[in-house]
Amino acid sequence: MTARRLARLVSVGACALGLLAAPSAQADIRVEIEGVEAELLANVRIFLSLTRYATLDDLSEDLVNRLQQRAPAEVADALRPLGYYAPEVEGTLTRDGRDWVSRLVIRPGAPVILTDVDVTIEGAGRDESFLRAALDEGALAPGQRLHHGVYENVKGELQRRAASNGYLDARYEIAELVVDPAARTAVARLKLVTGERYRFGATTIEQDVLDPRYAARFLRYRAGEWYSTGALLRTQFALDDTAYFGVVEVLPGDRDPATRTVPVRIQASANERNRYTVGVGYETDFGARVRLGWENRRVNRRGHRLRFESSVAQDNQSGSLRYVVPIGDPALEKVELDLTGQNSELADARSRSLTLRPSLTRVLGRWQRVGFVEVSRSESIAGVQRTLDTLVVPGVSFAPLPRGVLVDGPAENQGFYAELIGSQRALGSRSNFLRARVRNDWRWEVAPRWSVLARGELGATAVKNFDQFPVQYRFFAGGDRSVRGFAFNSLSPRETVAGVDLQRGTGDDQELRTGGKHLLVASLELERALPRNFAVAVFADAGNAFNRFDDPLEYSAGLGVRYRLPFVSIGIDVAKPLSQDGNPRFHLNVTPVF
Repeated sequence: MTARRLARLVSVGACALGLLAAPSAQADIRVEIEGVEAELLANVRIFLSLTRYATLDDLSEDLVNRLQQRAPAEVADALRPLGYYAPEVEGTLTRDGRDWVSRLVIRPGAPVILTDVDVTIEGAGRDESFLRAALDEGALAPGQRLHHGVYENVKGELQRRAASNGYLDARYEIAELVVDPAARTAVARLKLVTGERYRFGATTIEQDVLDPRYAARFLRYRAGEWYSTGALLRTQFALDDTAYFGVVEVLPGDRDPATRTVPVRIQASANERNRYTVGVGYETDFGARVRLGWENRRVNRRGHRLRFESSVAQDNQSGSLRYVVPIGDPALEKVELDLTGQNSELADARSRSLTLRPSLTRVLGRWQRVGFVEVSRSESIAGVQRTLDTLVVPGVSFAPLPRGVLVDGPAENQGFYAELIGSQRALGSRSNFLRARVRNDWRWEVAPRWSVLARGELGATAVKNFDQFPVQYRFFAGGDRSVRGFAFNSLSPRETVAGVDLQRGTGDDQELRTGGKHLLVASLELERALPRNFAVAVFADAGNAFNRFDDPLEYSAGLGVRYRLPFVSIGIDVAKPLSQDGNPRFHLNVTPVF
């Protein structure tokens, strides 16, 4: 082979490889559907082979024609579960350049109507409210359009609720949906026989971390109570939340028809005893922040815990040592001893304090009540004025139990918190005072992907000799979780404080923001959900800290972007003051989602 011929072959080969490597033009199928919308349209698109093959490589004309021919039957299959048994479909197939265009005109026709619905419950559970509620919520009634999904939901929900509440032998003697397509009528019949209700049997807990008697106090049920999968799930959450265990499994055993009981087996492995945390971050209220923490998760087999935590930011430094002794229901009740040192800048004042805070947390109905006493040595600095206080301040706070996790009921009003504190001269205070504070968060879903969020906080103080009232118990407003558009703690009444001119050696009075007796903050936000857990929001805030209830409020408005994770929303807000001149401010916004 000559060199010239070899070069020609190499050239031809290179061209061939180039053709193989070059991207080929790909034909797609565009499906246009008329005559149906909403749920019907969505179901049709799911059933159509045309939509599933729309972007398939190497679509041949023969394949596309066969897919088009399948379309009328697939449309019929898609509409039948929604009550339309005799649709008419006209289809055309054309070309638009390289792409195929399938156009389907659908006339669904008259729907099948439920003429009779007969749902009965027999057996020991026939009068149970949780089963009757499933019928009321099921929307299965004569005169309605037949919807196979509604029928199956009612059927499945009845049996699920029966089994979840101890009727483990529940079964259907009759479960039929009779359809007459010609007459466009249907009859639904369900007959559930519940059988007898089961109770919890013995529980075996396999763990070597805690004293067995203490570990048993985490159970959300007792032997002999009615069996409930919800109680098992709450037990799982209660054990997981302790942080004593790494892996927890709560497993029901085989039911015993003779005794009508269900044994339970719990397996739990130990978590690491010590936990160390290091965090570096930025908050618009405090600036750069460094956090260090250490926790001994189990000081002993009775579940005692010890935790140290420190936080250092530009205007706020704190350190705390906390010892926790679980009591009563150990998932919800405890005795706590907390020693905290804090150095805080509050607008134009500074507070330094060392506080010992013993507290007792107990359950009161569906509330957690915390009784506490704060014994503190504090120093307040405003201008050149320096005040020292040794205080004993008792108080009580209330917050709802975590509903839907440790107790029955929906997760609602989980942002509510109320606190009442007070002191008098006999306890070391230089002024008798009583201070109340209440806050809450609300969220309403007003339309698909649209939510309204509201937030409010109210504080009020009854005090004699306000000028002697410690700064750390006064109210301030402004910041990420207050009135956005204003700097953190920048909203406050002004107080005349004596100053010193170092050059002349004389005192000059200063107007400083040193906190107020009362607080009012309100926020209203409209949020629109976007794909990939993002959302945008528009909001308005109002509020102030003040000494007289007729003092004016400050206002702001702005826009925000959110990224939603389970139980928390993280976002950035830009807010502009409206009640006074000021530039827009950025706020990092981290809020719980309930």
